[in-house]
Amino acid sequence: MANKLGRVLWWTVYAFLFRFSPRPLHQWRAFLLRCFGARVGARCHIYPAAKIWAPWNLVCGSSACIADDAEIYNPARVVLGERSVISQGAFLCTASHDYATVAFPVVEAPIVVETGAWVAARAIVLMGVTIGEGSVIGAGSVVTTNVPPNAVCVGNPARLVKKIAR
Repeated sequence: MANKLGRVLWWTVYAFLFRFSPRPLHQWRAFLLRCFGARVGARCHIYPAAKIWAPWNLVCGSSACIADDAEIYNPARVVLGERSVISQGAFLCTASHDYATVAFPVVEAPIVVETGAWVAARAIVLMGVTIGEGSVIGAGSVVTTNVPPNAVCVGNPARLVKKIAR
């Protein structure tokens, strides 16, 4: 019940104070998220049309970015490393259902996007996945397994197409 009440309060604040705040007011949106338990580092850019389901399960390292229309569906924790970017329309999903069980229970697992990684526009990252440091997930890709550091992955399901020399 407390979780549902928290979400109702959050979506009220989101609808009236977060969603329609001017684009440059990143610190205001970070403040609102912190009021609901998010851990948001300095200089984060979280845009007003970003959708965050449960701020209390969000951790953003400094200078992380969540673009407009990105959706963070996070019944489980989502950790965004420093300078990580979640682009427009990307979807990070930390929950699903156990379809093999008659009761169809909800299952959850965290998502980690490590330092300097980029999840491009309309990409989907599923529960339990870690995107390695410095990796790039191509636009529209569907990530179902962990991605190593400094990798470029594209497609459905996402597959490694290139390593980035750093």
